Amino acid sequence: MEKSKLIRMDNVSIVVESLDDAVSFFTEIGLTLEGRSMVEGDWAGKVTGLGKQSVEIAMMKTPDGFSRIELSKFHTPEIISDHRNAPVNALGYLRIMFAVANIDEMVSRLISHGAELVGEVVQYKDSYRLCYIRGTEGILIGLAEELKKK
Repeated sequence: MEKSKLIRMDNVSIVVESLDDAVSFFTEIGLTLEGRSMVEGDWAGKVTGLGKQSVEIAMMKTPDGFSRIELSKFHTPEIISDHRNAPVNALGYLRIMFAVANIDEMVSRLISHGAELVGEVVQYKDSYRLCYIRGTEGILIGLAEELKKK
């Protein structure tokens, strides 16, 4: 039997309390809402191992069309754990990094929408300017602006 080969990374899933707020936040970053729908039924609970579940999802697509974020709001079962304010050295999900054209403009826009800069915007060698931002619901994202070689 031939070994299966990876085709692509399809999406990253983030569980949120407010789907509307999360969609608005990721739209501000530059993602596009691809669609919203309910996921429920026996098949869904068999995939997740949660049994009976009712989840509303919103699929957000990156501008290049290759990557997606699946935002999920669980109606049932209820949320049992909250990792949103874990520090960047906590085990598990850390952050999603986005490449941006102008980090200062993006940071300013996101802060005007309630996001908080975690540390500072820093420069890594002559390659990148980087920062972490906590957006809606404490979602941690990274921003990276590639510096042009002169």
